Amino acid sequence: MNYKEHAKSCQEAYLNDLNTLVSIESTRDLSTATKNAPFGQNCRKVLDAMLDMAKKDGFVTKDIDGYAGVIEYGEGEDTLGILGHLDIVPLGEDWTKDPLKVTVNDGYVFGRGVMDDKGPTLAAYYALKLVKELNIPLKKRVMLITGCDEESGMECMDYYVKHAEIPKMGFVPDSDFPVVYGEKGGLHVVLKSEDHTAIVKMNAGTRPNIVIGKADCYVKTISDAQRELFDFYCKSNQIQGNITEEDGLIKLHIDGVFAHAAMTWNGVNAALHLLNFVGSAYDDQLAKDLYFMLHDWQGKPLGIDIDGMYMSFLTMSTGIVTIEDGKTELLIDIRYPNDTNAEKIMAGFNATCAKLKSNITAIMESDSKPLFVDPESKLVKGLMDVYRKYTGDTFSCAVTMGGGTYARKFENFVSFGPELPNAVVETDQFVGGCHQRDEGMKLDDLIQAIAIYADAIVTLCK
Repeated sequence: MNYKEHAKSCQEAYLNDLNTLVSIESTRDLSTATKNAPFGQNCRKVLDAMLDMAKKDGFVTKDIDGYAGVIEYGEGEDTLGILGHLDIVPLGEDWTKDPLKVTVNDGYVFGRGVMDDKGPTLAAYYALKLVKELNIPLKKRVMLITGCDEESGMECMDYYVKHAEIPKMGFVPDSDFPVVYGEKGGLHVVLKSEDHTAIVKMNAGTRPNIVIGKADCYVKTISDAQRELFDFYCKSNQIQGNITEEDGLIKLHIDGVFAHAAMTWNGVNAALHLLNFVGSAYDDQLAKDLYFMLHDWQGKPLGIDIDGMYMSFLTMSTGIVTIEDGKTELLIDIRYPNDTNAEKIMAGFNATCAKLKSNITAIMESDSKPLFVDPESKLVKGLMDVYRKYTGDTFSCAVTMGGGTYARKFENFVSFGPELPNAVVETDQFVGGCHQRDEGMKLDDLIQAIAIYADAIVTLCK
């Protein structure tokens, strides 16, 4: 069966339900956390909205203590899992559309989460709904699992794995088509120092997995020559910045470009630019050393650069910078191929720190090992066949990526859509990607994803 026409018929209902999810600012907020809302009230609210939707449609639902929800269809011990997340990164700035409302304009859907990952999760839900309404027999029980903390460390899935049923195989609608069978390892490194710096305070970045798009730092004084240098620095680097006074201090501000840390080359890290400027203009050794270590997103100064056989090159992004009360701390997000490991990367950090004039300590905060599923497996080949059936794309092959999804938390899981390879934006308006302003996706691609996911469910449950 071809599910395209069935998917098109539910477009209006899909957009209405998507608006319900997008309207909830479901960022992690521990200040409002309670027993059954471990990630805050808005994450609890969006999970309730998703489960209530499924209950009304006649699905069996389970609430895993507010960490995740399960929507089930079918019977039997053999299971197929679909893993999506309902939390989002912070809204960010400079949107031209309402980030908490679904806006359809010139064939594109806009709103925080329409691509990452409320839109794709809901597409998978509508796919399961189609299978149910068409009464298609399945030999496996399907479990659509919706988590609430993917963007801040996947604590939700760590809890789920310990407390709930784990599907035997499945896919995650939270990346690219055709099939992503491998994901780079995810390493977080903290750099600490108590060395003197001209920077009195600096708090930049909101999440380790977002390139810092805007940053401020405060210094005590600035000369006319340094003001001229700042203007020259911004112009020569083709960035915007300004100098103001605030609470008796000089505030230096730089606008960079937000981007997903897995694709750090798409962003411009404003905090690193500030470190570079202060290091040079104020002869600040700590700022110089930090910039030296971190300015190259492939990690060449640290000796950790590598181009993997399956997963391509290592990437490094500075996600959070905190300087206050004489203490400096930076959180670094690293995505590494399965040709290396955390121990080798930390050895590179430690060896570099030992050679610097500043006293900087590198600490491994967390490590999530790479995901790798045999590209010749039944799971990968089955999903590839479904993708080709609907797109006619026989050229694109299964791939690996730097982003991290729920797939790494389970055995025999891969990522599957919804972004099409080499997609071209067919509108004059700006269409942002994951974690960017004006996050958007082509409406036809989302509706097609419903059809692809419906066929994938049936194919994998034969």
